[in-house]
Amino acid sequence: MSGALSGRRIVVTRPAGQAESLADLIRAEGGTPIVFPVIEIRDVADVKPLAALIDRLDEFDIAVFISANAVAKAMNLVQSRRAWPERVRVATIGKGSEKALRRFGFTDIVAPAGRFDSEALLALAPLADVSGKRVVIFRGDGGRELLGDTLSARGAVVEYAECYRRVRPDADIAPLLKLWARGELDAITVTSSEGLHNLYDMVGKLGQQWLRRTPTFAPHARIAANARALGLERVVETGQGDEGLAEGLKGFFGKVQQER
Repeated sequence: MSGALSGRRIVVTRPAGQAESLADLIRAEGGTPIVFPVIEIRDVADVKPLAALIDRLDEFDIAVFISANAVAKAMNLVQSRRAWPERVRVATIGKGSEKALRRFGFTDIVAPAGRFDSEALLALAPLADVSGKRVVIFRGDGGRELLGDTLSARGAVVEYAECYRRVRPDADIAPLLKLWARGELDAITVTSSEGLHNLYDMVGKLGQQWLRRTPTFAPHARIAANARALGLERVVETGQGDEGLAEGLKGFFGKVQQER
């Protein structure tokens, strides 16, 4: 199949079950996606605190969902226990989580349009005047504190609801090393700084040498900066989301073809 990515093997590092959108975009341009998850999504060890918070959702004014994983894990539990309170407005950061919320029936969603991170969400009017309001943030274990800290500084009462865990998979790295050894691995896509660091650790010292020289595509300046800090030499910052990554890949390899 012809296309800007024809003959290119490109690693997709999204978690299992979340890689197909980008993989399909790569296939549409003739490329071969190598799906290699670097983060595994697991349930929380103890669901009781999350269930207890869901039972008192009526206390909150705004619920923020950090990711599509947060939407799925939290909303499945919500629907098993109660109806969503009409007074609680929902907000989220990325297109994937916005789509996930719509699948659960939400229509009035506070979400940024052009840039998908905590800073962009915090710039929106509904999250500017939050003095005295109660906000719950559905997220994975840990993560950035910027959103909660900023809302607290603006006068909101913030609670976190951890609804999933992120762990580094125990995966067989041999297939990637074989592709690198044969010169048949053309690019890496990374969609989170945590995933990037997991990949770096997973490939070991030999893989790290190849990784440093492999074009690595990141849809956010923060991820790209972390990649450079690890010593990666060919980091390409792309537009946001899977579409941004696909366009970045097409632009990069289209230019490479023209230069040959």
